[in-house]
Amino acid sequence: MEPQRRANFTFNDGDSSLIGHKGAGAIPSLGDLNASVRVPRKGGWFRQLLAFTGPGYMVAVGYMDPGNWATDLAGGSQFGYMLLSVILLSNLMAIVLQALAARLGIATGLDLAQACRAHYSGPVRIFLWLACELAIIACDLAEVIGTAIALKLLFGIPLLWGAILSAADVFLILMLMRWGFRWLEAFVGALLMLIAACFAAQIVMSQPELNAVLSGFVPQSEIVTNPAALYIAIGIIGATVMPHNLYLHSSIVQTRAYERSETGKRSGLRWAVTDSTIALCLALFVNTAILITAAAVFHSAGRTDVVEIEKAHELLSPMLGVGIASTLFAIALLASGVNSTVTATLAGQIVMEGFLHLRIPGWMRRLTTRCLAIVPVVIVTALYGEHGAAKLLVFSQVILSMQLPMAVIPLVRFVTDSSKMGSLVVGRWLAVIAWGISAIIVMLNIKLLVSAAQQWL
Repeated sequence: MEPQRRANFTFNDGDSSLIGHKGAGAIPSLGDLNASVRVPRKGGWFRQLLAFTGPGYMVAVGYMDPGNWATDLAGGSQFGYMLLSVILLSNLMAIVLQALAARLGIATGLDLAQACRAHYSGPVRIFLWLACELAIIACDLAEVIGTAIALKLLFGIPLLWGAILSAADVFLILMLMRWGFRWLEAFVGALLMLIAACFAAQIVMSQPELNAVLSGFVPQSEIVTNPAALYIAIGIIGATVMPHNLYLHSSIVQTRAYERSETGKRSGLRWAVTDSTIALCLALFVNTAILITAAAVFHSAGRTDVVEIEKAHELLSPMLGVGIASTLFAIALLASGVNSTVTATLAGQIVMEGFLHLRIPGWMRRLTTRCLAIVPVVIVTALYGEHGAAKLLVFSQVILSMQLPMAVIPLVRFVTDSSKMGSLVVGRWLAVIAWGISAIIVMLNIKLLVSAAQQWL
């Protein structure tokens, strides 16, 4: 039986039964997977960290998906190392926001979708849900294009057929979920290591100039004053700080069977934040490696026109003089596309169940989301060819950035409210930083809209 409703939503601190109004939190996030991963009660720090290692890497997948590749390649080839500062800033923002998402889930027992359902009125909830679904479709759109391009580069499969074949990944996800959440995390982690290894090799082969790389991490005013640079910069932020990842992280941290007491929650939060911070540092390496490779190989040679993944693959080996360079690039791209499908599916499930209390089979959810992403790829590819698909890939990341405030603002609103978070409410300085990040995201989006309106008019 569902718990009695309350007039005002109150986060239930210290009780595993989740209480809210309008049906929020009646069922634990992710159902049977909640508290399914054992955490050792005793042991050294390494055993504790190992038990909590996993959710951070699941989240990190979204920070190095094919959408990141498109924006990082475009940024590196067109503007050299200048946009490294944007990648660094967006990654620091991501570390803070993901830590806040983990804090929300651990402190309250609610994921972000459940918290929004409990706190906001019906129309606002529907608006937030639709915005998040749009973000998931935009993310899936990038994965479809990236996977299809990788299949073409490695096996010669036409882009159109590759996009359609990408829907088959639903069977892989269902198999991994049947084996258990740890198997899913292990699969994701293995592919992340493969991606990192491929780009470590690319960095070595491209031999970038160290001073130029370091100077790229210093912010420059041209990023804001140059409309083209700003468009790519916002695309990088949209590709790096993923809206649906905040919903995802607030849920999957609860798969750990830490004690649901105040002491247990504090310990769980400490290890969860450590896990996500380490994982996002890996994502930072991969993103910077993509941009550095593009800047060192293409921009330095005057090839500022290399803004598409296929063009980069075609020129990488000839310009580096190393035959395996392009193959490593394509392998990493395929691993990235396959990996990203796992987290998009989970995020979609969490969002739908949290906002709507609607449970549908995982395969149906996956196929629905993937079909919504495949249709625009097929249409654009048929009308404008592969060049149009590449532009659609970058545009999808800008859409993601535009959805960010709808996830970030509610998250920051909740974690800074002591009546909802209890003793785990964020401190004053962290609250200031969190609201500052929200303001930066909103201002960048406004700037992008103004620039786009000026170009159209």
